[in-house]
Amino acid sequence: MEAPNAPPLFDRYGSDEPASPVVVSVPHAGRDYPQAMQALLTIPVARLSTLEDRHIDAVAGLVRGKETMFVARRPRGWIDLNRSPDRDRDPQVDAGVDPRSFAAQASDKVRNGIGLIPRRAGGADNMWRRKLSDAEVTTRIAQDHAPYHAALSAALDAARARFGIALLLDLHSMPPLPGVTPAQVVLGNRHGHSCAALFTDLAAGIVRDAGLRVAINHPYAGGYILAAHARPRAGIHALQLEIDRSLYLDELLDRPGAGVTTTARWVRAAIDALAGAALATSHRIAAE
Repeated sequence: MEAPNAPPLFDRYGSDEPASPVVVSVPHAGRDYPQAMQALLTIPVARLSTLEDRHIDAVAGLVRGKETMFVARRPRGWIDLNRSPDRDRDPQVDAGVDPRSFAAQASDKVRNGIGLIPRRAGGADNMWRRKLSDAEVTTRIAQDHAPYHAALSAALDAARARFGIALLLDLHSMPPLPGVTPAQVVLGNRHGHSCAALFTDLAAGIVRDAGLRVAINHPYAGGYILAAHARPRAGIHALQLEIDRSLYLDELLDRPGAGVTTTARWVRAAIDALAGAALATSHRIAAE
């Protein structure tokens, strides 16, 4: 069980009654590493920063407005909120997984060591001293993963109930991509399955207007959060936003840098534009 003085699992911002059809999720911002976790690591906890969407919460804090927003405090190394609690358990770190069934259902993410409980980080092929028991993993799911998704689902349902539509913006950051002129922002819509094309196109236009290069679904098309919550036909859309960390961090990609304000400005513009488009879409459908 959680200690009485344990930090909250995530921060929720916004009024109880939704004030916007947009709901913002920031699932990989956490840096509160539990002592119980640190005792099990084969590497210094500082090296787990490679798993973080490093200081993306600094951007989220600057763009925060009337929307409902969730910012995770638990680190991705403890449990990844953007992985399935069923299909993305890794038998190399999770004693509760039957290795015989693993080969048939494992995703590339799990095979590469970045499943529900990440295995690879900071140069280590396995960052855990031992396998975690089934009870340890299911406790993390029940205490950390499930509450975040339940709160997110409730917020999206409330937004749809009030506005006739809801749009989840799942905010992430990425290391600089390789290539001569790589994308600086990647929008993911699960190849058209998680949101209407007009929302993707609108967000892409905002990014280009900011003078940045944008890609759609490559190399990030959206993960479990979009798969679990997007239901476009039921009026709940979801779009993933990946931002090159060099745009808002310092030269070492470690601390918020001079670009954080500029980055927040165009992200805020995207949220406003998406909210306006969502409301216009809802009104048009209601009138038909």
